[in-house]
Order: sequence, then structure tokens, then C-alpha cells
Amino acid sequence: MTSPDLTFILGGARSGKSAHAERLAADSGLPVTYVATARIGDAEFAARVEQHRERRPTHWALVERPLDLGGVLRKLDREGHVVLIDCLTLWLANLLFPADGSTPEGPPLQAFADFDAALSNVRGKVIIVSNEIGLGVVPMGSVTRLYVDELGRLNQRVAAASTHVTMMVAGLPLVLKG
Repeated sequence: MTSPDLTFILGGARSGKSAHAERLAADSGLPVTYVATARIGDAEFAARVEQHRERRPTHWALVERPLDLGGVLRKLDREGHVVLIDCLTLWLANLLFPADGSTPEGPPLQAFADFDAALSNVRGKVIIVSNEIGLGVVPMGSVTRLYVDELGRLNQRVAAASTHVTMMVAGLPLVLKG
């Protein structure tokens, strides 16, 4: 099922995907809630997160949600409002590699199904950011392969549900759908 106003932005690291998503949200003229999925684990990553914070308008609402994207989307979604989720890549890492250091046994299928269900019922404008990491060689380790494979499957499902899909390359948007 295609959602009425679901935009999916993909790209590699430092491709401009978050900045592009933020421009789309700002250009909508609607109130925006930014959903951050990051768990900050070190000083270098904290500096990256701070760059994102400094770039965002101060009047945007912020919700930090590393795990329950389906629940937060159902809570925040409404007509005349933008929910910007940045990003699925970190959300998946949080699901597969819990903060307690436990080892993943496989894909978190219930979390995916819950997110899919929330996406299929959106009423407002939703913009989702994710990395495209499957363009290189097949990783050697089984846990890394699990992550790459599951992100690829997750990206495919979100792209299929989206009305607009854009791939960012070197700061340039390449429209794939819509």
C-alpha cells in the first residue's frame, strides 16, 4: 500500500541525505517533529550528532527514539504535520546490537512489522532517511552480513511503501520514484 505523503531519502555516508530531508521538511511550511534514532557511544559520534542539531531550526520538535519507531510514528503522525525520521540505519543497528551488548539472533521481525503497519496508516507528511550500504562487496563476517542484508530488506520495504524515493549522491538528489 502506498502512503499518501511518504518520502524516502537514501544515500551513502556524507552524501547530503539528512540535509536534503531537512530542506524538504522546512520547505513544506508545516510544523516538524524530528525523530532521532541515534545512540551516542563516543565523542566523535557525539560531534556528528551536534552538527545535525546545529543545522536544524530551533522551533522544530525533537523526539529521541532509538527503538520504537512504529509507536512514535503512530503517536506523532497527524494531518498538517511533518515527521522526519533520521535514520533507519541507526535504528536497525540499535535493534540488532542492543545497548546491553547482547548478541543478535536474527532480524527483529516484530519491530519491522510494527513500523510497516505504522507507515501504511500515515495521515501527515513523513520523511525517512536511511543509508544505502549494499553497493559494495559482501561483508566477511556473519553479523555484518546480517546487518547489510536486513538494512537492504528494510530499505526495499520502505521504498515500496513510499510515494517519493530519492537517492543522494555527492549532494545531488537523484529521483528514483515519484
